[in-house]
Amino acid sequence: MKCSTSPDSSRPIGGVSLCWCAALCVLPSVLADAEDASLLGGWQDVWLFRLFLNVLGYATIIIPGYFLISYFKRINYLETGRGLCFPVIKTCVFGNESKTGLLDDASSAARNESESSSSARQAVKLIFCAAGLQVSYLTWGVLQERVMTRSYGATEAEGSGERFKDSQFLVFMNRILALTVSGLWCLLFKQPRHGAPMYKYSFASLSNILSSWCQYEALKYISFPTQVLAKASKVIPVMLMGKIVSRKSYEYWEYFTAVLISVGVSMFLLSSSTAKHPSTVTTFSGVIILGGYIVFDSFTSNWQDNLFKYKMSSVQMMFGVNLFSCLFTVGSLLEQGAFFESLAFMTRHSEFAFHAVLLSVCSACGQLFIFYTISQFGAAVFTIIMTLRQAIAILLSCFLYGHAVTLVGGLGVAVVFLALFLRIYARSRVKKSGKRAAQTPVQKV
Repeated sequence: MKCSTSPDSSRPIGGVSLCWCAALCVLPSVLADAEDASLLGGWQDVWLFRLFLNVLGYATIIIPGYFLISYFKRINYLETGRGLCFPVIKTCVFGNESKTGLLDDASSAARNESESSSSARQAVKLIFCAAGLQVSYLTWGVLQERVMTRSYGATEAEGSGERFKDSQFLVFMNRILALTVSGLWCLLFKQPRHGAPMYKYSFASLSNILSSWCQYEALKYISFPTQVLAKASKVIPVMLMGKIVSRKSYEYWEYFTAVLISVGVSMFLLSSSTAKHPSTVTTFSGVIILGGYIVFDSFTSNWQDNLFKYKMSSVQMMFGVNLFSCLFTVGSLLEQGAFFESLAFMTRHSEFAFHAVLLSVCSACGQLFIFYTISQFGAAVFTIIMTLRQAIAILLSCFLYGHAVTLVGGLGVAVVFLALFLRIYARSRVKKSGKRAAQTPVQKV
C-alpha cells in the first residue's frame, strides 16, 4: 500500500500516535497516586482509564468503518456499484468530490442586507444576538459547574448525597439535541446541495467529543475560572494547528497577542491557591485534561475550516458532526454499560435530569445564535460578544461558587482579555485595509 499524504490517511494516524505518546507520558504520574483511596476510589475513578474505555468504544466503530471505506474505494464502487444502497454509500464514502470556495456568499449577502436596513433595526438585532449568546452560554457554564462539582439528593439526615461522574453521557445529551435541532433546521430551510463525503465529518466529530469530555472532566480537578481562562488562551494551539493542518501563516501582532495571553494565563495559574486540592495529582490531572481539551478543540476548528471548502452551510456542518458524535458516544456508553446507569441516575434525581436537559438546550440554542450572529454582523462582533461572555462567566462563577482570585491572578485575567481585544482590533484594521485595497479599480488588459 502506498504511503499517502492526504488528509484522509496521514493525519488521523499521526493524531493517534500523538494520543498514545501523551498517554504514556501521563500514565506514570497518574498511577503514582492511584492507590490513594481518598482521591481515587478504584480504577473506575481514574480519568485516564475512563478515557481509555471511551476511546476503545470509539475504535469499535471507527476501525470497521475505516476498512469499509477502504474497500469501497479499492473496488471503485462509485463506477461499479448498483442497487438500493448505492446512494447511501456514495454519500457516505464519496460525496461530491468537486470542491468550491468557502460559503461567504450567503453570510455576506445577509450582512449587506443588514447594512442597508435602519439603524434601529440593526440595534435590535444586535441586542437580540448578544442577549441570546450571553443567556445561552452563561447558563450553560453555570449548569456545567453545578453538574460536575456538586452532589444531588443531599439531605441533612443522609449526608453529602451522590455525584454524577460520567462526562461522556453529558456529551451525548448535548449532541443528540443539537442533532435534532440542526436536522429540523435543514428540513425547514433551504440548504446548499451537500458535497462532502459524510465520513470526513467523523474526524472533527471525534476530536469534538474528546474535547467536550475533557471540558467536563477537567472540572473535577480545576476551578471553572481556570478552565474559562485556559479556553480563552486556545488561540495559541489553534495557531499551531493552523500551521500543521492548514499550513497557515500569521502576522506579527498575532504572535504578540499570543505571548500576552500566555503571560496572563501563567500569572493567574501561578497565583491560584491549591488549598482546595487535596494532592498534587488533582492539579496535575486537571492541567493535563485541560491541555487535551485545547489540543482537540484546536484540531476540530481547523478540520472544520478545511471541510468548508465543500459547498455546505454551517447548519449542515453542525448536523454532520453531531451525527457522528451521537453514533460514537451512544456506542461507547452502551458497550460500557454506562448508558443505563446514567438514565437510572436521572430517574433517582429529577433535579439532575432537569439540569442535563437544560444544559443541552443551552448548547444547541447557543450554536444557532453563533451562526445567526456571524451571518448578520460578522466574526469580529461575534468574537467581542463571546470574549465579554468569558469575562462575565468568571465573575459569575466566583460569585455563585465562591472561587477566590488574588490580585496577581486578577491582573493576569485583565492581561488575557486585553490581548483578546487587541487581536479583535488588529484583525478589524487588517480587514478594513484589505477592503480598501480591493476597492481600488484594477485595469483589465
